[in-house]
Amino acid sequence: MNVLLLTQIVPFPPDSGPKIKTYHVLRYLASRHRVTLVTFTRNAREEQDAAQLRSLCAEVHTVHLGRSPVQNIVSLARSLIGGRSWIIERDASRAMHTLLRDLIATAARDGHPYDLVHADQLNMAQFAAPLSLPRLLDQHNAVWTVFRRVAQQERGLKRLLWEREWRLLRRYEGRICREFEAVTVVSDEDRLALLDAMGTQRDMPIIPIAIDTERQTVVPRDEDARGIVSLATMLWPPNVDGVLWFAGEILPLLQQDLADLRFYVVGQRPVAEVRALPATNPAIEVTGYVPEVEPYIARSACLIVPLRSGGGMRVKILEAMARGIPIVSTTIGYEGIDVTPGEHLLVADTPADFAAACRRLLDDPALGARIAAAARRRVIERYDWRAVCPAVDTVYEQIADRRQSVDQVSLA
Repeated sequence: MNVLLLTQIVPFPPDSGPKIKTYHVLRYLASRHRVTLVTFTRNAREEQDAAQLRSLCAEVHTVHLGRSPVQNIVSLARSLIGGRSWIIERDASRAMHTLLRDLIATAARDGHPYDLVHADQLNMAQFAAPLSLPRLLDQHNAVWTVFRRVAQQERGLKRLLWEREWRLLRRYEGRICREFEAVTVVSDEDRLALLDAMGTQRDMPIIPIAIDTERQTVVPRDEDARGIVSLATMLWPPNVDGVLWFAGEILPLLQQDLADLRFYVVGQRPVAEVRALPATNPAIEVTGYVPEVEPYIARSACLIVPLRSGGGMRVKILEAMARGIPIVSTTIGYEGIDVTPGEHLLVADTPADFAAACRRLLDDPALGARIAAAARRRVIERYDWRAVCPAVDTVYEQIADRRQSVDQVSLA
């Protein structure tokens, strides 16, 4: 098939959850189909990253997406006036609409029209929606639930704004999922949330996020590892909230009798509140982006996923499972992943329970080794991209069959 793939971020290098998910889908599609990638870029580095994907894709096109505090305020004003979701308004782009119309016209004129448009994440649905092509929405999560949980963590004006945002998103997301010819989700939790937003039933295949388990090899950990590590983008509000919660309410419990404990916050673009943590507790190290995370895994007894909001699947859990480090997560943190608490990871939702779970792994390396080994077996079995991504072809075939049926009816 001739596929038009739209992405909100450049899916290379695969160094964050959304990029990892999309990169492996692209990697699979490019081996089976003719793929034209159209993606937003924000700077020269992302333009260079997009260029790296020309070896996979038939064509790669980029549109600059500006982001600044002033632009965010303007987008919020437009949202308040127009009654549209702020995060959708923020990504609105006439240049993207124009480029897509030109690409479709050129492909048709040259005799190889596109068979479908594959919109990666809800942000890109607004650009696929008006196109005269079969449309697939590839949902990384049920977005409205993410912001509902964010709102629950806020107070005052911020809470009012996020309450408004998730309600607008719920309405928009439900409409888009009703209108598109196909929608895929990464978990049953997301499927149910989207059905709730739609107010009706429809088939939404579950295609989980996948990783490359051959490249994510086990990291040997130090015998006396006394660290705890978080691996997550430190700009995303649910990640920020989770790290601040751990640093403020859980880490002090552990430090009462573990003076040598270290907490490594590893992840790109940490916000000011995260960067300030070492000043309040010298046991915390905030690294920002690092080219190699293995040294921090080696020095840690466990990886934490202290999420209290968010949605979809956490790629950081899948990668940690593949790398052989035991995990302590909240219930929200491991949503959508087929694992058993106590066998593949430890789960806790209160500060005291979370601290106790971390302490078990710090005190009992053998327990951590057993959990990590079981987790790696599970991720190889269920979440390698070679096993997962062929399901996309099934969805493509269903879209093609439906389009052929419609064309036959039109000609009759």
